[in-house]
Amino acid sequence: MVSDRHPEDAAAPRAARVTRWWPLISGLIALLLTVFLGYLVVLRGAAESTGAGSLAIDRAWMIWIDQFRGPILNVPALVLNYLGAGLIASLVIPALIVGALLLARRYWATGYYLAATILTGGAVQLLKHLFGRTRPQNILVSVDFGSFPSGHAANTAVMAMIFALLFPRFWVWALGAAYTLAMMLSRTYLGAHWLTDTIGALLLGVGIAVVIWAPLAAKLDGERRLRRSQR
Repeated sequence: MVSDRHPEDAAAPRAARVTRWWPLISGLIALLLTVFLGYLVVLRGAAESTGAGSLAIDRAWMIWIDQFRGPILNVPALVLNYLGAGLIASLVIPALIVGALLLARRYWATGYYLAATILTGGAVQLLKHLFGRTRPQNILVSVDFGSFPSGHAANTAVMAMIFALLFPRFWVWALGAAYTLAMMLSRTYLGAHWLTDTIGALLLGVGIAVVIWAPLAAKLDGERRLRRSQR
């Protein structure tokens, strides 16, 4: 019967080939670029006599985006800040996603989501304490320690990448990319992060999602095909 098949047996040949080296290597490269960018920020910031603060590109971006601050754009930016922090981001949204995946009997997908999400959160805190980058001035929201990388942007990026890999549809990729970009923009708009903080967060979230996905690709694809055939 279909329900007795192992997910890897139902996977498409292309998904089985993902377990080879190139996706893993590409994800690791993204993670290495995150660390490299962090060191670049700290070293160049010190060389420019700004401490662990900003690079020229960060200051130029902050000047540019600051001109758009106002009551109209404050609303969506603050909404994104609320969705990406606190109990909403750390408990409510993950619980809803895990519940939905379990109801759909996507058990491999549930484990993948939890592993990538938890690892991203831990990596963000590790890098924040490793680099200790100073945040911008004139912040419009409450923030914690460390500017690099952005936790909001990293969590959004890993979630978007997870969904794009679990549900390979163009509209999923498009919505995930749009949401991630909006979160990245909102963090600099609110003055909570420098531009390079959000770029590092994007690399971190995508890199972790891909590195964990690569060895599980066949299982995840096979599970998706089995559940679809049962419906």
